[in-house]
Amino acid sequence: MPTEIKIISHSNVFYWWPAWVVGFAVALISFVQGREIAIEPGIVERVHPSNNPGIFFIAVVVLLVVFTTTKLRGIYSVVTVLTVAFFVVLFAWFGWWDNILRFIPHLSARANVGFYLMFSTALLIVWLLAVFGFDRLTVWRVRPGQMIEERLVGGRARSFDTNSLVFEKRSQDLFHDVILGWGAGDLTLTTGGANKETIQIPNVLFVDRKMKAIERLIAVKPDEVSR
Repeated sequence: MPTEIKIISHSNVFYWWPAWVVGFAVALISFVQGREIAIEPGIVERVHPSNNPGIFFIAVVVLLVVFTTTKLRGIYSVVTVLTVAFFVVLFAWFGWWDNILRFIPHLSARANVGFYLMFSTALLIVWLLAVFGFDRLTVWRVRPGQMIEERLVGGRARSFDTNSLVFEKRSQDLFHDVILGWGAGDLTLTTGGANKETIQIPNVLFVDRKMKAIERLIAVKPDEVSR
């Protein structure tokens, strides 16, 4: 059994991993199936002949904006995703997107391979910096009989007695937490004593496994660890 469990609260940037994954995938599709188009003399770009890859990429980005900035949860999130995915795939299957976009002159969802690569690479860098850098500036360490909140910037630290500490896990959303968040969830900590305090720790990865490990660890007495 581990003698310490680390809890890290991640920002909503973590949920944006499908954007750079889909971006790289669309870049590969555009490279393989695309055609070389001369933008001007001496400059040739590789672009997919269909609007379908661009529409799919836009749909993924728009859905991520919706789910990471609004309170669309539960059955509403599932219905929204299924509805958007159904129409995007249906229109792409019948080749309707190209005809729809022709109604507005000069409107196109096409982008060259370089755009997808640059966008996805930039987003991947931001994602890595957030997940493995900025999100780890505040860490909660749970030990037998004690929980410590550490802030790496400023060196602030607080200690709590786990004997009077109540851990609660908020209900998870299927699409936002389980699929996008890889089993993430929100933890609520309530301290005991005269000065009660409620601490919210959102977006904890693998929250179910963390909760079980925490429950086992806080049940151990500190003197049992030192033996």
